[in-house]
Amino acid sequence: MSTQPHSYAADDPEIALKYAIQHIRGDDRVQIVEGVIEPMSPTWGHEKPITKIRRQIESTTDKLGCVIGAGNIDLPGTSNWYIPDMAVVPEHLEEADVVVPDQTLLVVEVTSDSNGDTDRIVKRRRYAEFGAPLYLLVDRQERTCTLFSSPGELGYMKSDSCRFGESLRLPEPFDLELGTSEF
Repeated sequence: MSTQPHSYAADDPEIALKYAIQHIRGDDRVQIVEGVIEPMSPTWGHEKPITKIRRQIESTTDKLGCVIGAGNIDLPGTSNWYIPDMAVVPEHLEEADVVVPDQTLLVVEVTSDSNGDTDRIVKRRRYAEFGAPLYLLVDRQERTCTLFSSPGELGYMKSDSCRFGESLRLPEPFDLELGTSEF
């Protein structure tokens, strides 16, 4: 898919739709999950775990030459265009309009009351299918964190989880204990 400004194949509905949501006027950001356009409007409670995770991994990501953010993630060949709550990508991609999941080092999603199953089921399956090496699910309703790894076409082959208040090991390239007591 081309990410050139104002360039898309009018006869390709996937590309036209993804182009359209990137060019919504104003500050509104939207994602597409299985063909459904969803506005992004996280609450402060939703943002808190992201802030706590960012602070814990920031020095490591700096050493790795990575950037942390909530940029666009495309799943080419599908009607999906995600804006994760947080992702870590190599610094050489910082100017990219969009990345694909296998270009990330870590993707983090935080559940909401309104769409927790999207993060628990749909995004977990799709991130694995498209090769995101690590997917961290912060489940605010269950008060757990689960790290999924070893992606494949049928899903993630490994998972480790903890209750809020415990720590969770982030493997290489991070190689650190993630504290969850402030989530």
